[in-house]
Amino acid sequence: MMTTPPQFERTGILIGPAGIARLAGKHVFVAGLGGVGSYCAEALARAGIGKLTLIDHDTVAISNINRQLPALLSTVGSNKIDLMRSRILDINPACVLTTHRVFLNTENMELYVPGDADYVIDCIDSLNCKVALVASSLKRGLRVASSMGAGNRLDPARIRLADISKTEMCPLARIMRKRLHRVGIKTGILTVFSDELPYAPLPPVAVEGPGRARAVNGTISYMPPLFGLMLAGEVVRRLLTE
Repeated sequence: MMTTPPQFERTGILIGPAGIARLAGKHVFVAGLGGVGSYCAEALARAGIGKLTLIDHDTVAISNINRQLPALLSTVGSNKIDLMRSRILDINPACVLTTHRVFLNTENMELYVPGDADYVIDCIDSLNCKVALVASSLKRGLRVASSMGAGNRLDPARIRLADISKTEMCPLARIMRKRLHRVGIKTGILTVFSDELPYAPLPPVAVEGPGRARAVNGTISYMPPLFGLMLAGEVVRRLLTE
């Protein structure tokens, strides 16, 4: 019988040795290590997921400090993927951890998204890439969870988990649904979203980045992390009860 690592003893009280062993045998892929993805990935590691594959191309910017787990004044300019790798291995050295510092796009998606993943978790902000990641993963028979927009929201009580077909009041989810409908996908995606009305108008600012130009939403410290933690929590719950 598998011995519960001491850092997971409290988890073992909750889910038992069989639950610990079950999570240790699971593989989860997380795309994007920003405010949502960094907290999601670390929560999965702290729950004892035994195999993680993470992908992110970005470095820490000073504007990330208000919401992203690896972002500190001392880490500005550092690669997010390297910072998260160090954190996760300091939590669970036994974790089989694969990290890629690349921009995930439609050309390299099948190369980097592992076919044996028990869950694919989308925490990226490029719309084209989000749609492609979700659609290609579903077509490969993988289970998918996806984060909608955590920006421009303040009320944590309005965060929801639902199938993407049940989302409402979220402009990103609406666009995702329309784009996915074009490729024949209407359901089957675990989604975290907020049904709160936008707190403030979107400022007319665009930031250029690999593969995208995007407007910049205001953000608060707790909303993106809560999105990530809720995704991680529901994925862990499903992996335990499947």
